[in-house]
Amino acid sequence: MVERANDIRPGQVLEHNDGLFLVVNIMHTQPGKGGAYIQAEMKNIKTGAKHYERFRSDAPIRRAILDEEEYVYLFTEGEVVHLMHPSSYEQVTLNLDLLGEKKIYLQNNMKIKVITYQDKIIFAHVPDYVTLTVKETDSVIKKQTVTSSYKPAVLENGIRINVPRFVREEDKIVVYTPDDSYYERAKE
Repeated sequence: MVERANDIRPGQVLEHNDGLFLVVNIMHTQPGKGGAYIQAEMKNIKTGAKHYERFRSDAPIRRAILDEEEYVYLFTEGEVVHLMHPSSYEQVTLNLDLLGEKKIYLQNNMKIKVITYQDKIIFAHVPDYVTLTVKETDSVIKKQTVTSSYKPAVLENGIRINVPRFVREEDKIVVYTPDDSYYERAKE
């Protein structure tokens, strides 16, 4: 889809220099002399490398048309993740690396968002909120008010996060996956 550089927004994916780039940040600049321009901070989807580009505000750009579908996680076999479409039951496979460091959150029957470009999977996302069980944490010492209100904990998937003092071993908690942080105690 051809648009003008003035229409670029963070979160969009552009076709640029024979690649796909995720727009991370933009800055509109209107110098005293010359025409206005847009300074875009972008990330190459394939390599993950940052790229900075300056566009004239009226320059044509091509926004990539991406398709997003939800699949159900089945299992991982080596470096390959097997997913199933919930309504058509079509199974697809993708490389475990497409999930990046968030692959540690994979759980049976988890809904995974798969983003495709021209029928090719370019990345996948685990949900923002995942429920996990606390496997190890320090016990609470009564009347301990001088220390911080958080303590370290190890979750069932091996990740270490800080949790509030009231959380105990075997408690189920909700983790916010984008920054690997405690969100709330899971509601039963």
